Amino acid sequence: MITDFHSKLFAYELSKRHSVADNEKLAGALLDAQVDLNPHQVEAALFAFKSPLSKGAILADEVGLGKTIEAGLVLAQKWAEGKRRILIITPANLRKQWSQEIEEKFFLPTLILEAKNYNKMSRNGVRSPFDQNRLVICSFQFAARHAESLMVIPWDLVVIDEAHRLRNVYRPDNRIGRTLKSALVNTPKILLTATPLQNSLMELYGLVSLIDDFTFGDAKSFRAKYARLTGDDQFDDLKQRLQAVCHRTLRRQVLEYIRYTNRIPITQEFVPTEAEQTLYDMVSDYLRRPSLHALPSSQRTLMTLIMRKLLASSTFAIAGALDSLARKLERQLKQDTDLRSKLEEELAEDYEEFDELADEWPEGNDQPELLSPEDVSVIEQEISDLRDFRDLAVSISENAKGLVFVT
Repeated sequence: MITDFHSKLFAYELSKRHSVADNEKLAGALLDAQVDLNPHQVEAALFAFKSPLSKGAILADEVGLGKTIEAGLVLAQKWAEGKRRILIITPANLRKQWSQEIEEKFFLPTLILEAKNYNKMSRNGVRSPFDQNRLVICSFQFAARHAESLMVIPWDLVVIDEAHRLRNVYRPDNRIGRTLKSALVNTPKILLTATPLQNSLMELYGLVSLIDDFTFGDAKSFRAKYARLTGDDQFDDLKQRLQAVCHRTLRRQVLEYIRYTNRIPITQEFVPTEAEQTLYDMVSDYLRRPSLHALPSSQRTLMTLIMRKLLASSTFAIAGALDSLARKLERQLKQDTDLRSKLEEELAEDYEEFDELADEWPEGNDQPELLSPEDVSVIEQEISDLRDFRDLAVSISENAKGLVFVT
């Protein structure tokens, strides 16, 4: 039987403060966690607590080293300290995985917030659906769309997974990145990414600026000083500045206690069925049409790329996207003024890389114009074509590529 005295003692043990470099900082929070920790994961979690002015940290371990576990350690400790306003922003296709891992391994309650339950809460009189007594998980697109709601909540911690998707936040055309940066400007953040640098050192600047705008100054200053690393002094200076905010572990550094399976890639050839080839040709011809109401000029390049990737993936993947385009056109006929956001949300469900490509979607005037009778007729025919393509895709019950992989 647990007495009031014992309850008070356990509560103290869970919430007592330790030095940020002390392993006991995490001990109480991990009392019943179902995780087998590795030394580099504990080190990364402690680093996150040591970040300057507690503004946050970038955890940039290579793929497969358990960045989710590292973030989970920090989340568990924050929860043990009574911090309840915690947000996790992740690609749409990883929301359920995050929820499952956090609940099963750390026994923390989570809520995946998306349009359906957000709107339901709003209709039921909930003033701030983001303000929960659970860890809130949402996608990049959803968080950016509800940036004003994020601003009014004093978050204890925000974790951003696949944070390299915000690496170009310094660019004026990075709509999602700039929106999230502004909404979470005074919030402690942990950024998770295996690829903090891909094409340019400016990407490092972008990620660090999400944590602290004053680490490197403005983009012009950073570019002038580090755009060309011509000497060891410049490199060492950049490395020293990054050490305070970015922690990275490489696979070769953990081989002592982690054994990796040697992966051997195997190429499988397949031939599409007649129905699959027909669908491919029909959609390809559609995408080559000179004028498409479903894909206006400002969206044409990006949307064509997404559609072709879905088409190459499977008939199941392309069916949902075709239906989304048809619904967009139907809303256009009804003069719906929120065409873009609804299409983005629907496509994000069908295409897991949509969040990453969405920043390339140029700004433009997406408000529907008054339609002439001729426009209405053309749109109705385009809707009919898209429905025909969708019906053909749905009728194909087995994909040649899928059959090759399972055999």
